[in-house]
Amino acid sequence: MAVEDIVEWVDQFTGLMREFPIYDFVFLAFPLICTVVGGLILYFTHTDFWDKPKRYTIPAQKLPEEFKILDNPTIKVSGTTAIQCYNPATGQFLGFVNPSTPAGIDRAIAQAAEAQEKWAKTTFSERRKVLRTMLQHILENQEQICQVSSMDSGKTMLDAQLGEIMVTAEKLQWTIKHGEKALRPSRRPTNLLMSYKKNTVHYEPLGVVAALVSWNYPFHNLIGPIISSIFAGNGIVVKVSEQTCWSAAYYTSIARGALVAHGHDPLLVQSIVCWPQTAGHLTSHPGISHLTFIGSRPVCHHVAASAAKSLIPVVAELGGKDAAVILDSAEPDLKRIVDILMRGTFQASGQNCIGIERIIAAPGVYDKLIAMLEPRVNALRLGLDKDVGAMVSDASFARLEDLVQDAVSSGARLLAGGKRYSHPDHPQGFYFQPTLLADVTPDMRIANEECFGPIMTLLRSPSSNAADLLSLANAPAFGLGASVYGADADPALKAVVKGIRAGGVAVNDFAVFYAVQLPFGGVGGSGYGRFAGEEGLRGLCNLKSVCEDRFAWLGVRTAIPPPARYPVASQERGWRFVRGVVGLGYALTLREKVRALVDIVRNG
Repeated sequence: MAVEDIVEWVDQFTGLMREFPIYDFVFLAFPLICTVVGGLILYFTHTDFWDKPKRYTIPAQKLPEEFKILDNPTIKVSGTTAIQCYNPATGQFLGFVNPSTPAGIDRAIAQAAEAQEKWAKTTFSERRKVLRTMLQHILENQEQICQVSSMDSGKTMLDAQLGEIMVTAEKLQWTIKHGEKALRPSRRPTNLLMSYKKNTVHYEPLGVVAALVSWNYPFHNLIGPIISSIFAGNGIVVKVSEQTCWSAAYYTSIARGALVAHGHDPLLVQSIVCWPQTAGHLTSHPGISHLTFIGSRPVCHHVAASAAKSLIPVVAELGGKDAAVILDSAEPDLKRIVDILMRGTFQASGQNCIGIERIIAAPGVYDKLIAMLEPRVNALRLGLDKDVGAMVSDASFARLEDLVQDAVSSGARLLAGGKRYSHPDHPQGFYFQPTLLADVTPDMRIANEECFGPIMTLLRSPSSNAADLLSLANAPAFGLGASVYGADADPALKAVVKGIRAGGVAVNDFAVFYAVQLPFGGVGGSGYGRFAGEEGLRGLCNLKSVCEDRFAWLGVRTAIPPPARYPVASQERGWRFVRGVVGLGYALTLREKVRALVDIVRNG
């Protein structure tokens, strides 16, 4: 019976198709075919579909044969100049790394420069192949990359996945898809007097650039500058932090392996580590054409002063005191917002350049936020297999405890944490209790100094007025990132977004401006310049302005008119002639332009 039904349905369908007025739609066939064919051509000419990424292997990161927990984990050890590496979460000894000397830095720069001469001649397609291969390797080895980052910096695997892998994959993908568009020569407009000229800006490699990066994300902070620099045609030397130098050779080999897989010189990419007294040799080196610095303001003063000796341009990202501004209209969405505030504050144990350092709440939601956040913060567990990982060292513990106590003595309420934590299973690990401070005021030190730790502070706005919220948000000298939460139709939302002083603002979200590769950087005490996005790529180039003759084939070129030729026959006549030229090009009314033309004719 079922077979008979199917046969009957097929017959009915065949009959309907025969009756369908298909000839009435024949006129659509040609544009439809053209659209499909054009789309296929566009796809295959704008993607490297057939350029499959190449797989490559690199040596795995090695641990010492003997498992040892250090009694006093520290990077400096008496009797040697080598840097001692350890796991901040456990105190486990990871090995020694020999720091670079000035001679070693010279060699690294020279090797990168030699490789860059050939690399600068590669096409964007060749560079994309390298980045695509690198992306494939990272995706296939992300667990090992996260494990190495976790051991070197003390962060959890989840924090490493978010802060090391995801953002690096996005940077690679964005550069592969959009990098060429950003660096392709761009046409620029001309004017009436120069209408016979065509103008173009070319983005050319600088040579060898350098990046001095922080320790909070050892993989992403090293690979990120490499991606942009080599795509722009440069060689690069990355100085990693002494705190997380154990992983640097392994991570550098990931970038070098992608270059080797496509037949390019791996020495294009260099990584070094050195003690502070040696870093000046790199930052003032005449072989360096550009510096990217990620770190603190005090260190940046030294870097900028050193770079000035050789007139090396610097892009500086110096952290922030990022505010999350919660409007009254955000009340229906508080549950979701609280989840974001928790992640934004305690990701990587608060050691996050664009981490949320201040929560500024309008009066209508302030108490509700405290009620929702207090049990959540108190429930956080410390440990690599728990919620919040370790801090990279105990160097800031006394400062953080002092900031908390100063706030409490000035009237703030300590609702959770506030001091260092001795982990029962890892007593040599560096843990700080997740902290919640309410009733913080803008005059307190903790409201103005970057914590860079697992500390959540809440400030109550005097009113829900945008001006009051902005006065709190813009109080510190920093201005890196910010986030604003509220109903889309709330006029205060747009007013706060527009008025907040920051390099990036996420609306009803946290730090997503970096996750989509918008230009990244800050204002004021948070630094200057931008990396990431089109602006970041172009900043690693020499912007060469080229002005050419549009109609050279017709013999139309610039010629010096007789009244302006040397020797000048008459200054008066020459001056009037050029006045006419200026008037013809720039006079604001037609009458003035006609007068200018008369000047040209009379004095020509």
